Amino acid sequence: MSLIVKICGLSTRETLSVALDAGADMVGFVFFTPSPRHLALETARDLGKLVKGRAEKVALTVDADDATLADIVEALQPDILQLHGHESVARIGDVRQKFSLPVMKAIAVETVSDLASLSEYAGVADRILFDARAPREATRPGGLGAVFDWHILENLELAIPYMVSGGLHAGNVTEAVRVTRAGGVDVSSGVERAPGHKDPEMIRAFIKAARRIAHEATMAAQGGR
Repeated sequence: MSLIVKICGLSTRETLSVALDAGADMVGFVFFTPSPRHLALETARDLGKLVKGRAEKVALTVDADDATLADIVEALQPDILQLHGHESVARIGDVRQKFSLPVMKAIAVETVSDLASLSEYAGVADRILFDARAPREATRPGGLGAVFDWHILENLELAIPYMVSGGLHAGNVTEAVRVTRAGGVDVSSGVERAPGHKDPEMIRAFIKAARRIAHEATMAAQGGR
């Protein structure tokens, strides 16, 4: 079993280096001013240069317009655009065409009804990210440390890859993957000591726990050898 691990909301050279050294597959950078993880373009440019192909760079935006996306793409040179707002199916297709980059669409989940438009999004996006739905009073859609009912995704059949996020940490990531059978996990607040401040040891612990899942699944498939 191959499990993609994404550390999102990275904002310093130190924590980015920790994530890369620990073996993260994707490193996420947030471009949304209400978030404590928001990056200025020049900071993103600096951090992006440090990655050097060791992981995929993901640019997270929320209902960004074309001009904003163009500035982000120029600064970060991302491998993937993560659209985390209320972007329509048509908007997803438009972004993919205009920027010639894969798109990961975040779907907010609270009840089964939240999956009603999933097949349409899966028809235009390259990857789906399931995240917990933010409370009505929240000023941002993610990074809030909330967990959704993973059983909503149980037995999900999807033609494109999908990941789970929302309140994940080293202690619960195994159960999240077991229930959802997701091919990837995404963590932000679950590796922070305070909002927007990543903890190196928590990053290492999360990646280690995620890698253990893949190892145990491989061992089980080989009959415990």
